[in-house]
Amino acid sequence: MSKANEFRALHQGRAPGDPLVLPGPWDAASARVFADAGFPALATPSAGVAASLGYPDGATPADEMFAAVARITRAVDVPVSADVEGGYGLAPKELVERLLEAGAVGCNLEDSDGGVLKDPHAHAEFLAEVRAAAEGRLFVNARVDIFVHGDGDPERAIERAALYVAAGADCIYPLFAPPAVLPLLRAGIQGPLNAIALPDADGPSPAALGGLGATRITFGPALQLRAAAALREIADGITP
Repeated sequence: MSKANEFRALHQGRAPGDPLVLPGPWDAASARVFADAGFPALATPSAGVAASLGYPDGATPADEMFAAVARITRAVDVPVSADVEGGYGLAPKELVERLLEAGAVGCNLEDSDGGVLKDPHAHAEFLAEVRAAAEGRLFVNARVDIFVHGDGDPERAIERAALYVAAGADCIYPLFAPPAVLPLLRAGIQGPLNAIALPDADGPSPAALGGLGATRITFGPALQLRAAAALREIADGITP
């Protein structure tokens, strides 16, 4: 079985309360830590990778992002999905080629640009072209940014998600959807549903989010930020 199919299979048949938990490595060292801990797959966060490379979120040059993803995939044997933001303006075929060259088995693609929601029909066409170019070799996680850059209306999120599923998206990721609306989203969206967990907050655990309808859990840059905070404490402790 290819790593892409292995990754796809991890999303299937998940019981409520048992979501696929995907830590987000920001470099090769963190990827090895998560893989050695027993996680079956990983999902890079663009913001965490950007921080590791010295860039603000959204400002990483495409070449540096793909190079960082390649270092992560080389460091571990488990499947790795890559957050490639909006695709860096690349044509679908080139985007797919760059992801495969980097060793990724999947990707996040967001439906906003510069804080503004994209036309959902145009974005659905883009997703369909990515899927066609990938020929099953990539798991496409379509981000829905209604709760970040829109009005937060769950019904609008469901409408956008339906277009993306019809275009071939493998999973829908309504970023920062309030946990309380996850059951509504689960009822209205076909296929796997990605929710974000924030380990430093008082929100629901990954298992609780799974019970609300999430198929898989990612963390955005939260784990990188937590590691940075721990390193800051160590630095404070050894400061002369």
